[in-house]
Amino acid sequence: MKFPSMAEADGRTLGDEEVAAVERVIRSGMLNSVWGTEARALEAEIARVYGARHAITCSSGTAALHLSVVAAAPDPGDEIITTPITDFGTVAPILAQNAVPVFADVDPSDGNLDPDAVARLIGPRTKAIMAVHLFGAPARVGELRALADEHGLTLIEDCAQAWLTELPDGRLAGTTGQVGSLSLQQWKHITCGDGGVTVTDDDELARRMRLFADKGWDRAAGRSHAAFGLNYRMTELQAAVARAQLAKLPGVVAARRRTAVQLLEALKGLPGVRLPRPDGHAWWLFPVVCPDGDAPELAAHLAAAGIPARAGYLAEPLNRAPVWDAPIYGTSRFPLDGYTPHPCPRAERMVERTLLVIDWNENYTSEHVELIAQEMTNFRARP
Repeated sequence: MKFPSMAEADGRTLGDEEVAAVERVIRSGMLNSVWGTEARALEAEIARVYGARHAITCSSGTAALHLSVVAAAPDPGDEIITTPITDFGTVAPILAQNAVPVFADVDPSDGNLDPDAVARLIGPRTKAIMAVHLFGAPARVGELRALADEHGLTLIEDCAQAWLTELPDGRLAGTTGQVGSLSLQQWKHITCGDGGVTVTDDDELARRMRLFADKGWDRAAGRSHAAFGLNYRMTELQAAVARAQLAKLPGVVAARRRTAVQLLEALKGLPGVRLPRPDGHAWWLFPVVCPDGDAPELAAHLAAAGIPARAGYLAEPLNRAPVWDAPIYGTSRFPLDGYTPHPCPRAERMVERTLLVIDWNENYTSEHVELIAQEMTNFRARP
């Protein structure tokens, strides 16, 4: 049985609407978002979805996270606490602003940041906390926001994998922190190839992010540059495709939730697995924790049956990545002189032995769910 893939048309919702959007932009003659209308319209539409005062589009999810770090305004050498189980795009913007990533351990039930571990690492140089809603599961951002407020820190929410993830208070992931960050990369719930968006209610943070994304150019002041910045502008082509995709987002998430709940029901009571909590989950991937440490063996069994499953998600947690032994700029290690990442034993065990992820897709059917459940059951039934 073939599983739909986000790398192919059968696993995407791209269709006539996106083709028409691209044609609309090309026929307009204006592909640049400074003078076009598509990116500004996308910002307004996403701001409405998230109930946010501001949305700022940019060229990628990593760029959106960079804008979020810019909003937090760390001085060189300041620290930002984050998770070791995430894409490097979460951490690269910290280094790009000459700040230092501090890795806190995770909740072993879902891989999201453990607020108690974060609290133990807050120090005089801490500037922000960057939480990731891993695989679409809601992180404990209410507790993290309380910590951030207590210590005068900025809370950034990385929602690249968490479009429409719902928090226990009914809000959407990305709206508890001062800044939320979204991704439109190829493998996300909706896509324009690459693209990013930040959301915030803070006028000053929005000003910083918008300036940085446009080379520090104050467009109201003529050709005048008010601050340092890069060119992170989203194109009109990206924005037009993203607008067509945004209209399909509720259906995408609803379909993923429907089949994920089917699999949860099918696996209920299966020994040797800890199933994810469905509350608020957006199901970018379907994660399973194997407390006995046989996730690599289970992943190999599923893959042999044609199921897109893999163990660990990462080759190693980011606190153990080789990058920390390499120069950062030229031959310089700044701002990491004398830096050794904190051990995160729970994250390390998850990546090495207990975490398994199954690719998830809005075009899965009950037959896909049944095959996954059958093969997981077969693996557990082995003598």
